[in-house]
Amino acid sequence: MKRAAVFLLAIILISVGLSYAVIYYSQESSGRNEFFFGVSFGQQTAAEAKVMIDKVKGYTNFFLINNWDIATNETALNEVCDYAAQSGLKFIVFFDLISRKAYPWHQTWLETAKERWGDKFLGVHLRDELGGKQIDVTDQTVMEAADYSDAANRFVSNIISSNNMVDAKSKGVPVFISDYALYWFDYLAGYDTVFVELGWNHSTPQHIALCRGAAKMQGKDWGTIIVHTYRGEPPQYLASGTKILEDMTAAYRAGAKYVVVFDYAEDETGKPYSTLTGEHFTAMQQFWAYVNDNPDEHGATVGQVAFVLPKDYGWGMRSATDNMWGLWWSADEKAPVIWESMNKLIQKYGLELDIVYDDDRFNVGEKYSTVYYWNATIE
Repeated sequence: MKRAAVFLLAIILISVGLSYAVIYYSQESSGRNEFFFGVSFGQQTAAEAKVMIDKVKGYTNFFLINNWDIATNETALNEVCDYAAQSGLKFIVFFDLISRKAYPWHQTWLETAKERWGDKFLGVHLRDELGGKQIDVTDQTVMEAADYSDAANRFVSNIISSNNMVDAKSKGVPVFISDYALYWFDYLAGYDTVFVELGWNHSTPQHIALCRGAAKMQGKDWGTIIVHTYRGEPPQYLASGTKILEDMTAAYRAGAKYVVVFDYAEDETGKPYSTLTGEHFTAMQQFWAYVNDNPDEHGATVGQVAFVLPKDYGWGMRSATDNMWGLWWSADEKAPVIWESMNKLIQKYGLELDIVYDDDRFNVGEKYSTVYYWNATIE
């Protein structure tokens, strides 16, 4: 009898253990495969936000409240957040700053957001394009840097020590940013997720490689935001539906946790969906159907190959002559070599390529089976 009882107990314990293991690993898998798709709302009122939510809630699961006017109006902000949550959407709120004086309610709002909206509140999009602005606009602090490493340290330190980042981190609020350059350094500066901007006629594989590589090496999340193509006559803010569907699908296959379609309100008075048109909404519906029909395609194209840039090489990388850490440093003698090698590797590996930095804090050999350094001969 004792032997039978012990045997029965063992069976029960094994069964319970297996059950917990199944639950644990399914949760782990679910966390790894979590995916968000939505619109970056850029109009100005809560009423307009509700119209957009009603339009897209059937084929999105995420909403980026990307307007400073709403973020400085507590009543309007709560109204939009409540409506998004009630519509089944998770959301992020854009803050150009986390105010301590002009809008002191920001502090309490961030402290209680998780309690009020639970897992519907994902975090804050804190400021915008800090890396890109560093490349394209003169910054006096970084301009005084002695060399590239000094410039990198100044850029990172300025962000980490800012009241915005200090307040967000002290409250445990995840922080996001959209950018088009220096993704590696955005992550070093404390951002949890970077949305790489796809558009501007830039190379989609190259910028995904830069952002995904930075996220992978530093253990962070990454996403994409589909932005402008060009400004001209007539103005065109987004590419065709076919093109944005292509970029969204590429990002999904490359493993982006977030895919966001940008909406912009400038000179769009009277248009309920601003710059988004019927072909864009159709492309979004097609993409959502693809996501639901092909869950195994998320992250199917893995970054297996790394191209390693020199340490602290803050180059814009939009052309062979792009700026280096700002308007006062032009591309150096390494830039043409790196540009040629990078494009050869993109041609060879496509979305299987990641672009990372030489940094003693991170071991590239642990993450990638094939590694090319910037000064290697690329055939």
